[in-house]
Amino acid sequence: MHQIRTRRPAYEPGARLSHIRDLVETGEGSKVTVHRAFKALEAEGLVTVSRGHGTVVRQPVPLKRLGIYRYDKAKWRDGDEVAFIADRVASGRAYRRNEQTQTVSRVEAPPKVAEALGLPVGAEVYARARLVKEGEQPTHTLTSYYRPEHVEGTRLVDPTPGPAGRGGGFRVLYDAGYEIDHMREALLARPATSEETKLLRLPPGEPVMELHRTTYTADGTVVEFAIGIHAASRFAWEYDFKVPDSAQKPEKE
Repeated sequence: MHQIRTRRPAYEPGARLSHIRDLVETGEGSKVTVHRAFKALEAEGLVTVSRGHGTVVRQPVPLKRLGIYRYDKAKWRDGDEVAFIADRVASGRAYRRNEQTQTVSRVEAPPKVAEALGLPVGAEVYARARLVKEGEQPTHTLTSYYRPEHVEGTRLVDPTPGPAGRGGGFRVLYDAGYEIDHMREALLARPATSEETKLLRLPPGEPVMELHRTTYTADGTVVEFAIGIHAASRFAWEYDFKVPDSAQKPEKE
């Protein structure tokens, strides 16, 4: 336990611990003692235990998930810093572009998606589903939905793993004439489903944060509706914004 708490090289984040039976066989302690130590590490949040993946050392500090600044146009329009990479940079953490995988399909719009995109329920939309990892540990999923006429023939419907080219999806929309202008995000915490627990390798009982993101152009056209499922303990959400004052009336020209 001391070696994990002090972050010895062999126990860096992502390292998989030996099985309890192996530690017992090598003389690290009785089965009861070793099991008790593993439960203590899990209770302190130092390791994650999941079926099929064993006991893995966790990151000591959650990823900083930037609020509005993760969408700074200078990052994706003029550079190549898509949102999940912006979070890694702000957190001082390493990243690889292939830590984002994706599956693209044309599906019938679920009610929530249809409402957000202004379509009848069952209308066809493109769904671009991504699983994002930090090293080998999944951090979140994000599925973006688009009207076919906005993205047909673009890299957003290309299933190649990784961001959709330089600047990612927002740059693709920008090049297609749909420059994003503003967004609405809604967050809710809830218990993870069994499928989410398995996909994100969550410890028993850990909740998820569900994100709904609606992206607009300046004229109010919705060009993306996204649903993200985030492991609650792996992110620290951060927002910085100007405080509104609706009592102030605009000056007349």
